[in-house]
Amino acid sequence: MKTVLLEAGLHPDGLAILKEAGFEAVGPLSTDGPERRAVFARAHAIIISSLWQIDGAVLAQSSTLRVVGRPGIGIDNIDLDAATHQRVCVVHTPDAPTQSTAEHAMALMVALAKGIVRSHNGFRTRGWDAGRDFLGVELKGKTLGLVGLGRIGGTFARIARDGFGMRVLVFDPYIHATRALELGCEQHERLPEMLAECDFVSLHCALTPQTRGLIGKAELTAMKPSAFLINCSRGPVVDEPALIEALRANMIAGAGLDVFSPEPPAPDNPLLKLENVIVTPHIASHTADGVRAMSVGVAEEVRAVLNNQRPRWLANPEVWENRRLKAEG
Repeated sequence: MKTVLLEAGLHPDGLAILKEAGFEAVGPLSTDGPERRAVFARAHAIIISSLWQIDGAVLAQSSTLRVVGRPGIGIDNIDLDAATHQRVCVVHTPDAPTQSTAEHAMALMVALAKGIVRSHNGFRTRGWDAGRDFLGVELKGKTLGLVGLGRIGGTFARIARDGFGMRVLVFDPYIHATRALELGCEQHERLPEMLAECDFVSLHCALTPQTRGLIGKAELTAMKPSAFLINCSRGPVVDEPALIEALRANMIAGAGLDVFSPEPPAPDNPLLKLENVIVTPHIASHTADGVRAMSVGVAEEVRAVLNNQRPRWLANPEVWENRRLKAEG
């Protein structure tokens, strides 16, 4: 029987797929320790969250491992080169969290524009008048800038354009111009120039060496003092100290953040205290629909690999012809 180690919980429908395939699912084992290491040493597959860092040293601890599964899009906590070198497949579910994450980014944008959290807290703690001391803005006719126009960015663009009548700009050097045109977006080749025009900026890019720290002091300075920043991508895309400085100095109006660097953030992180910031704990895709889609998707991908069928979403496709088929050592 093939063993699948679960770092975190999996939706019952995902577990059913593993069980029906004849696999033993063990976990969740979220904390590193003797039990998890013992299971990992004999596991044929692992399904992980964003919190477990999988590098060459970790992969070397199992001679039976054939596939690492990551529900969701991001695989920045997995060393793809090391996995490929050790002949281990890496699979993920890039389609599954799209709608939930785009909706969450929209929720943050609306909440920022209307001062919902600030008014809620003021009304509850200091009374009616304190809940009315924020003057919101309408979204109609405002300019939204998207950094990244992949699945989530594209969905967000449609919601903003069709649902709220916003003008949508995009900075994404990796897309073809026709994609921006099809989505009704105006493509910019230079990030600072786009930022200067925007009332809202939402980040939807993957974390890569090129995007780490992409939004720093210079980019924040380029934004309007009335503009808001939204990040539902990855924390390290933003230079947090620079963002904190910009928010304290009112260089920008506020921020809506679902991701941080590191995660979880330290309890004394100023972003958790600033009045002009709305924070959520990396839950953009954490809806009943999103969790089910990611769990089912990753279970199907893991099942395919363990049954020697090429998966749909193989993050390191070059490994396939040389993948592990049995224990090595």
